[in-house]
Amino acid sequence: MEAAMNSGMRVMISAVVLAIIGVGGAYAQSDIAGSKDHPMFTRMKDFYISSYEAKEFGRHEFRDSKGNDLSVEGKTYAIEYSMKEGAREITPVQIIRNFENAVKTAGGTFNEYTESTVFLKLAKGSSEVWAEVNATSESYQLTIVEKKALEQEITANEMLDALNKNGFIALYINFDTNKAVIKPESQHVIEQIAVLLKSNPKLMVGIEGHTDNTGTPEKNKVLSQQRADAVKTAVVAKQIDATRLSTAGWGQEKPIADNRSEEGKAKNRRVEIVKK
Repeated sequence: MEAAMNSGMRVMISAVVLAIIGVGGAYAQSDIAGSKDHPMFTRMKDFYISSYEAKEFGRHEFRDSKGNDLSVEGKTYAIEYSMKEGAREITPVQIIRNFENAVKTAGGTFNEYTESTVFLKLAKGSSEVWAEVNATSESYQLTIVEKKALEQEITANEMLDALNKNGFIALYINFDTNKAVIKPESQHVIEQIAVLLKSNPKLMVGIEGHTDNTGTPEKNKVLSQQRADAVKTAVVAKQIDATRLSTAGWGQEKPIADNRSEEGKAKNRRVEIVKK
């Protein structure tokens, strides 16, 4: 998470979890190499880390308190905690309740899927941490996403250089999930496309939408076209002649990265500006 997740928030939540569930006097020495607790979620007493994976950019499917399925992207963690041998027995419900109480006290929200699985969300300012806890009588797994869209800082001059050199440039414009609504954080990319066209009045470009392979090819084709059209509409709104822009939607037909990884999928979800 970026600097927006300040130390005060981490200390507050850690203190809440410590007060509710307690922590052993010393962590088990059998934590796997390279693993560590996430700063937002203190481990429960008598557990050690038996599995650990962290990715700079990934995605996980959550379900919010209204029952909506939400795909959340950002830095991801998958941390499994196993109970120490000889420790006092605990039930999945106890584990789930501990996390629910801690998050509620910290001002977050939760949605219990089952008595052994819960969704958690903590937000402060522009920072969001989403998590899912899956519990058994002997272990629990934390799947955590520090929410952040794949960002791209790009200038009109950099776009022009790429168009002159390669004939196209891939832009990462963020949209609402499964929609053609451009997110506010991507407005600077739209602005730079407009600057590019205003600075080069004879330049004609195509705006081409692309998706990853999630969903059906037919729906992805439609979605990519809608997103290309949305970008054109946004650029035209900045006093650019609409006849200078054409649009196309390719769906999942032209990947530039491996769709078997979340990082690859994020790269494939793009809008390309093509020189005509």
